[in-house]
Amino acid sequence: MPKIKKKIEMKSEQVSIPCGEISLEGVLHLPDDTSPYPAAVVCHPHPLYGGDMDNSVVVAVCQALVTCSVATLRFNFRGVGESGGKFGGGVKEREDVKAALDYLVTRREIDTRKLGLVGYSFGGMVAFSVAQEDARVRKLMLVSPMLNEEGWEELKSYPRLKLVLLGDADTVVPYVRLKKYFISDKQFKVITGADHFWWGFEEEISKRVEGFYNLR
Repeated sequence: MPKIKKKIEMKSEQVSIPCGEISLEGVLHLPDDTSPYPAAVVCHPHPLYGGDMDNSVVVAVCQALVTCSVATLRFNFRGVGESGGKFGGGVKEREDVKAALDYLVTRREIDTRKLGLVGYSFGGMVAFSVAQEDARVRKLMLVSPMLNEEGWEELKSYPRLKLVLLGDADTVVPYVRLKKYFISDKQFKVITGADHFWWGFEEEISKRVEGFYNLR
Protein backbone atom coordinates (compact mmCIF):
# COMPACT_ATOMS: atom_id res chain seq x y z
CA MET A 1 0.00 0.00 0.00
CA PRO A 2 1.28 3.53 -0.79
CA LYS A 3 2.58 5.94 1.81
CA ILE A 4 3.01 9.70 1.64
CA LYS A 5 4.74 12.30 3.73
CA LYS A 6 2.63 14.61 5.84
CA LYS A 7 1.66 17.76 3.96
CA ILE A 8 0.69 19.85 6.98
CA GLU A 9 1.89 20.08 10.54
CA MET A 10 -0.23 18.06 12.92
CA LYS A 11 0.26 17.87 16.66
CA SER A 12 0.91 14.17 16.97
CA GLU A 13 1.26 11.86 19.94
CA GLN A 14 2.33 8.23 19.83
CA VAL A 15 -0.14 6.29 21.98
CA SER A 16 -0.66 2.75 23.21
CA ILE A 17 -4.26 1.55 23.11
CA PRO A 18 -5.31 -1.21 25.55
CA CYS A 19 -7.28 -3.96 23.82
CA GLY A 20 -7.95 -6.96 26.02
CA GLU A 21 -4.68 -8.79 26.57
CA ILE A 22 -2.84 -6.86 23.86
CA SER A 23 -2.05 -3.24 23.08
CA LEU A 24 -2.34 -1.42 19.77
CA GLU A 25 0.05 1.10 18.31
CA GLY A 26 -1.58 4.40 17.45
CA VAL A 27 -1.05 8.07 16.65
CA LEU A 28 -3.36 10.76 18.02
CA HIS A 29 -3.56 14.00 16.05
CA LEU A 30 -4.93 17.09 17.77
CA PRO A 31 -6.00 20.32 16.05
CA ASP A 32 -4.34 23.62 16.84
CA ASP A 33 -7.55 24.91 18.34
CA THR A 34 -9.50 25.04 21.59
CA SER A 35 -10.62 21.68 23.00
CA PRO A 36 -12.75 19.68 23.49
CA TYR A 37 -12.65 18.49 19.89
CA PRO A 38 -14.88 16.23 17.85
CA ALA A 39 -12.86 13.13 17.03
CA ALA A 40 -12.68 10.23 14.61
CA VAL A 41 -11.01 6.84 14.58
CA VAL A 42 -9.46 6.10 11.17
CA CYS A 43 -9.12 2.45 10.09
CA HIS A 44 -6.51 1.28 7.58
CA PRO A 45 -6.77 -1.24 4.69
CA HIS A 46 -6.08 -4.98 4.72
CA PRO A 47 -3.20 -6.01 7.01
CA LEU A 48 -2.27 -9.01 4.86
CA TYR A 49 -1.75 -6.80 1.79
CA GLY A 50 0.48 -4.16 3.32
CA GLY A 51 -2.19 -2.01 4.93
CA ASP A 52 -1.17 0.02 7.95
CA MET A 53 -1.83 3.34 9.65
CA ASP A 54 0.73 5.11 7.43
CA ASN A 55 -1.28 4.39 4.29
CA SER A 56 -1.62 7.48 2.08
CA VAL A 57 -5.44 7.55 2.24
CA VAL A 58 -5.40 7.21 6.04
CA VAL A 59 -2.89 10.05 6.41
CA ALA A 60 -4.79 12.27 3.95
CA VAL A 61 -8.00 11.74 5.95
CA CYS A 62 -6.25 12.66 9.19
CA GLN A 63 -4.80 15.83 7.65
CA ALA A 64 -8.20 16.88 6.35
CA LEU A 65 -9.95 16.23 9.65
CA VAL A 66 -7.39 18.19 11.66
CA THR A 67 -7.97 21.08 9.25
CA CYS A 68 -11.66 20.84 10.25
CA SER A 69 -10.70 20.99 13.96
CA VAL A 70 -11.43 17.28 14.38
CA ALA A 71 -8.99 15.13 16.35
CA THR A 72 -8.05 11.82 14.77
CA LEU A 73 -6.77 8.52 16.05
CA ARG A 74 -5.14 6.28 13.46
CA PHE A 75 -3.85 2.94 14.65
CA ASN A 76 -2.45 -0.38 13.51
CA PHE A 77 -4.78 -3.35 13.64
CA ARG A 78 -3.60 -6.34 15.66
CA GLY A 79 -0.51 -7.99 14.19
CA VAL A 80 0.57 -4.88 12.27
CA GLY A 81 3.63 -2.81 13.20
CA GLU A 82 4.02 -2.65 16.97
CA SER A 83 0.45 -3.79 17.68
CA GLY A 84 0.16 -7.07 19.53
CA GLY A 85 -1.77 -10.15 18.52
CA LYS A 86 -2.28 -11.55 15.05
CA PHE A 87 -4.66 -11.06 12.14
CA GLY A 88 -8.24 -11.82 13.17
CA GLY A 89 -9.98 -12.21 9.84
CA GLY A 90 -11.94 -8.98 10.20
CA VAL A 91 -13.74 -10.23 13.31
CA LYS A 92 -11.18 -9.62 16.05
CA GLU A 93 -10.39 -6.30 14.39
CA ARG A 94 -13.80 -5.06 15.52
CA GLU A 95 -12.45 -5.27 19.06
CA ASP A 96 -9.53 -3.09 17.93
CA VAL A 97 -11.87 -0.38 16.66
CA LYS A 98 -13.95 -0.47 19.84
CA ALA A 99 -10.75 -0.22 21.88
CA ALA A 100 -9.72 2.84 19.87
CA LEU A 101 -13.09 4.47 20.59
CA ASP A 102 -12.73 3.53 24.26
CA TYR A 103 -9.33 5.20 24.29
CA LEU A 104 -10.66 8.41 22.75
CA VAL A 105 -13.30 8.85 25.43
CA THR A 106 -10.60 8.74 28.12
CA ARG A 107 -8.91 11.81 26.68
CA ARG A 108 -9.95 15.11 28.23
CA GLU A 109 -9.35 16.89 24.89
CA ILE A 110 -12.15 14.94 23.19
CA ASP A 111 -15.85 15.81 22.97
CA THR A 112 -17.28 12.33 23.57
CA ARG A 113 -20.66 13.39 22.16
CA LYS A 114 -19.10 13.90 18.72
CA LEU A 115 -17.29 10.73 17.70
CA GLY A 116 -16.91 9.41 14.19
CA LEU A 117 -15.45 6.46 12.32
CA VAL A 118 -13.59 6.46 9.01
CA GLY A 119 -12.59 3.26 7.23
CA TYR A 120 -10.79 2.54 4.00
CA SER A 121 -11.20 -0.78 2.12
CA PHE A 122 -10.88 -3.60 4.70
CA GLY A 123 -10.95 -0.87 7.37
CA GLY A 124 -14.27 0.30 5.95
CA MET A 125 -15.79 -3.14 6.41
CA VAL A 126 -14.65 -3.30 10.02
CA ALA A 127 -15.64 0.29 10.77
CA PHE A 128 -19.15 -0.24 9.44
CA SER A 129 -19.63 -3.38 11.54
CA VAL A 130 -18.72 -1.40 14.65
CA ALA A 131 -20.82 1.64 13.68
CA GLN A 132 -23.91 -0.54 13.45
CA GLU A 133 -23.46 -1.67 17.05
CA ASP A 134 -21.89 1.31 18.81
CA ALA A 135 -24.20 4.25 19.52
CA ARG A 136 -21.21 6.49 20.26
CA VAL A 137 -20.51 6.74 16.52
CA ARG A 138 -22.34 9.79 15.21
CA LYS A 139 -20.67 10.11 11.78
CA LEU A 140 -19.43 7.42 9.41
CA MET A 141 -17.21 7.84 6.36
CA LEU A 142 -16.20 4.88 4.20
CA VAL A 143 -13.73 4.88 1.32
CA SER A 144 -14.02 1.88 -1.05
CA PRO A 145 -15.45 -0.33 1.74
CA MET A 146 -15.10 -4.06 1.13
CA LEU A 147 -18.66 -5.12 1.92
CA ASN A 148 -20.67 -8.08 0.69
CA GLU A 149 -24.14 -7.62 -0.84
CA GLU A 150 -25.81 -7.85 2.55
CA GLY A 151 -23.45 -5.23 3.92
CA TRP A 152 -24.23 -2.80 1.09
CA GLU A 153 -27.94 -3.30 1.67
CA GLU A 154 -27.47 -2.51 5.37
CA LEU A 155 -25.29 0.49 4.54
CA LYS A 156 -27.99 1.91 2.28
CA SER A 157 -30.38 2.07 5.22
CA TYR A 158 -27.82 3.04 7.89
CA PRO A 159 -29.60 5.94 9.64
CA ARG A 160 -26.77 8.10 10.94
CA LEU A 161 -24.85 10.73 8.99
CA LYS A 162 -22.66 8.96 6.43
CA LEU A 163 -20.50 9.50 3.38
CA VAL A 164 -19.33 6.72 1.05
CA LEU A 165 -16.64 7.34 -1.59
CA LEU A 166 -16.00 5.02 -4.53
CA GLY A 167 -13.80 5.37 -7.59
CA ASP A 168 -15.33 4.54 -10.95
CA ALA A 169 -12.13 2.70 -11.93
CA ASP A 170 -12.14 0.49 -8.81
CA THR A 171 -12.08 -3.19 -9.80
CA VAL A 172 -12.00 -4.43 -6.20
CA VAL A 173 -15.16 -2.60 -5.14
CA PRO A 174 -16.79 -2.02 -8.56
CA TYR A 175 -19.20 0.88 -8.80
CA VAL A 176 -21.05 -0.64 -11.78
CA ARG A 177 -22.18 -3.54 -9.62
CA LEU A 178 -22.92 -1.42 -6.57
CA LYS A 179 -24.61 1.69 -7.97
CA LYS A 180 -28.04 0.24 -7.20
CA TYR A 181 -27.31 0.96 -3.54
CA PHE A 182 -26.49 4.63 -4.15
CA ILE A 183 -29.68 6.40 -3.20
CA SER A 184 -28.35 9.91 -2.49
CA ASP A 185 -25.63 11.99 -4.13
CA LYS A 186 -25.02 13.59 -0.76
CA GLN A 187 -24.27 10.27 0.92
CA PHE A 188 -22.72 8.26 -1.92
CA LYS A 189 -20.15 9.87 -4.21
CA VAL A 190 -18.31 8.41 -7.20
CA ILE A 191 -14.94 9.92 -8.14
CA THR A 192 -14.06 9.74 -11.83
CA GLY A 193 -10.72 8.07 -12.54
CA ALA A 194 -10.01 6.79 -9.03
CA ASP A 195 -9.22 3.11 -8.52
CA HIS A 196 -9.11 1.11 -5.30
CA PHE A 197 -5.74 2.53 -4.22
CA TRP A 198 -6.62 6.21 -4.83
CA TRP A 199 -3.12 7.09 -6.05
CA GLY A 200 -3.08 10.76 -6.93
CA PHE A 201 -6.55 11.34 -5.48
CA GLU A 202 -5.56 12.10 -1.88
CA GLU A 203 -6.44 15.78 -2.31
CA GLU A 204 -9.85 14.83 -3.68
CA ILE A 205 -10.46 12.64 -0.63
CA SER A 206 -9.37 15.50 1.63
CA LYS A 207 -11.84 17.87 -0.03
CA ARG A 208 -14.69 15.39 0.43
CA VAL A 209 -13.74 14.75 4.06
CA GLU A 210 -13.68 18.46 4.85
CA GLY A 211 -17.06 19.01 3.23
CA PHE A 212 -18.60 16.11 5.11
CA TYR A 213 -17.17 16.97 8.51
CA ASN A 214 -18.12 20.62 8.18
CA LEU A 215 -21.77 19.53 8.13
CA ARG A 216 -23.47 20.21 11.45
